[in-house]
Amino acid sequence: MIQYVIAGLVLGGIYAIAAAGLVVTFLSAGVLNFAFGSLSFFIARFYYYLNTQRHWSIASSALVAVVIAAPLLGIVLYATLFRFLRLSPPLIKVVATLGLSVVVTAMATLLFGNTAILKAPGLAPQPVRVFHVIGVPVTMDQLIVYGCVLVVMIVGGLVMRYTDIGLRVRAMVDSPAMTALSGTNPTVVSVSVWGVSIFLAGLTGVLSAPIIGLDPGNYTLLMAAAFAAVIAAELRSLPVAVVVELLMGIAGALVTRYLPPSSSFTAAVIPSIPFLVTAVFLVFHMVRRGRVDEGAGTGGALDRAIAVHGALHPTATGGTSRAGASTALGWGPSLAAVLVLAALPVFLHGFWVGLLATGVAYGLLFLSFSVVTGDGGMVWLCMVTFGGVGALTTGQLATRHGWPVLAAIVAGGLVSVPMGVVVGMLTIRLGNLYVALVTLTFGLLMENLVFSRNEFLNSGIGVNLNHPQFASTDRALTYLGLAIFAVVALFIVNLRRSTTGMALTALRATEPATKTLGVSVWQMKVIVAGLAAFVAGIGGGLLAVAQGVALPSNYATLAGVVWLTAVVTMGVRSSAAALIAGMSLTVLPGLLLVYLPPWFGLLPLVFFGLGAIGLARNPDGLLAMEARHVQHVLVRLSRSSRWRRDRSVGV
Repeated sequence: MIQYVIAGLVLGGIYAIAAAGLVVTFLSAGVLNFAFGSLSFFIARFYYYLNTQRHWSIASSALVAVVIAAPLLGIVLYATLFRFLRLSPPLIKVVATLGLSVVVTAMATLLFGNTAILKAPGLAPQPVRVFHVIGVPVTMDQLIVYGCVLVVMIVGGLVMRYTDIGLRVRAMVDSPAMTALSGTNPTVVSVSVWGVSIFLAGLTGVLSAPIIGLDPGNYTLLMAAAFAAVIAAELRSLPVAVVVELLMGIAGALVTRYLPPSSSFTAAVIPSIPFLVTAVFLVFHMVRRGRVDEGAGTGGALDRAIAVHGALHPTATGGTSRAGASTALGWGPSLAAVLVLAALPVFLHGFWVGLLATGVAYGLLFLSFSVVTGDGGMVWLCMVTFGGVGALTTGQLATRHGWPVLAAIVAGGLVSVPMGVVVGMLTIRLGNLYVALVTLTFGLLMENLVFSRNEFLNSGIGVNLNHPQFASTDRALTYLGLAIFAVVALFIVNLRRSTTGMALTALRATEPATKTLGVSVWQMKVIVAGLAAFVAGIGGGLLAVAQGVALPSNYATLAGVVWLTAVVTMGVRSSAAALIAGMSLTVLPGLLLVYLPPWFGLLPLVFFGLGAIGLARNPDGLLAMEARHVQHVLVRLSRSSRWRRDRSVGV
């Protein structure tokens, strides 16, 4: 028993350090850093490169990677990204940090390669010494983790509570503007906080490497597990977060102790513990307070009053846009995109037509982001899960029960609807940041508990799917997908112009004022949730048909994060942007694969990540930005033409 508790405290201690980094940056900067896991991986991979591949000593490797490089990276990221995010809407904060996560992971692969490293050294000399404490073996790596946790918690607590530095950081929590009036430079405080936060990310990464190896997915899951304690602490209390993380680590170890190790149930339950803890604490907070919102760390009224926005004004997505520009581009660009794609299969053949069919299916699934985030203003990170539900339902009904493929696709969408409605109902009383965390948790739980079942996995090969008989070729499937996409996109455009659409627009702008008009917030959000889940379900089913297999791993929650960054980068309120984003996930990598060296295949990820980061400056996305540029050029040409005409008439 004691051995399992000690092992659990190690993992819990690593969670605690991660939670400390997340809580501190949220309290002082108002940003919950979704890129924390990727940054941890990047620093750990850099440490491995120095220590193992370049044969540096442990001390010098840790000094350069964790003590020097990590804080410098935090300072650079503050200067280029985080300083623009403090007063941004939650959607922009979430997507920008998710984009950073995508870029950091891709850059690590470009710099260090993509070789799988299952076992990596920590800070203990090799071979790792083993001590015996009351008859229980304890490794040097474990002792180092305990020491780091104690140092971080004690030093951090003393600094925050009893020093002038801590007083300034706590003042930043309430209002940077008021802090500046007292003679403190908020920029210096923010830079220091971000440097410390990324230092903690690097320390977390290096300490975790001997346990979870060097895989970016494992580090993202570690970050998601740290979110459980952050939610338990309501994003504010560092001591509560640390205690919850330690208890969570012990709970995971005890589950390993008492459940059969070879059971598939055990394999599913252990990684799900942090997400179950998240659900329990969210229910507790909602019962206690009625609503859970992220009120801290967003600045006071004075900060918002003096914030410089120039000629910008709030948009429907909760971001900002140039005055006079619309973020919803209407049906024109969408119709043009559909017509262009309809012409491409005539000229393309084989491999390329298959990429078009898959890209159209992605575009249909991405329309669900346009509905739930673009129109509903809700930051959902589980739309890929509803796509997976649609795909797996399609595979089961069409292949194993003999249903027509189209009927199976529609059924997959219908099965997704009640799930979406339930998630929508459960998140109505949550702030946007909590909604993002809850939907991420829901997606990971579904992935661990449902998608992992063998009737869906089929020993890792999935369930094969055939095309409909009337669309047996990739070309015909492309046209079928475009037809479905056009119908759904037209429905969304009409929804935006309807009374319901106007109510949603008002709801995105200000929820309290919308309630005074008699609009039911509950009804609007449930409608959007059900519709988005249905669109994602049929999109996932069509994607499975285009790929020829319904495989759960094709609908991983973390992959869905990349999909969201792709859509928001293009423009989350545009159906054309959804279609272009879908094509960019298939056709662009195909072009790079055929015509350029293999490492260029990472460029689309870097592009999407940088585009998502760019939302801090241009929240409407690339398509809307380019549309404004074109409109500006046309206006200038029109004025120039009118001036010439008036001049000739005058002459």
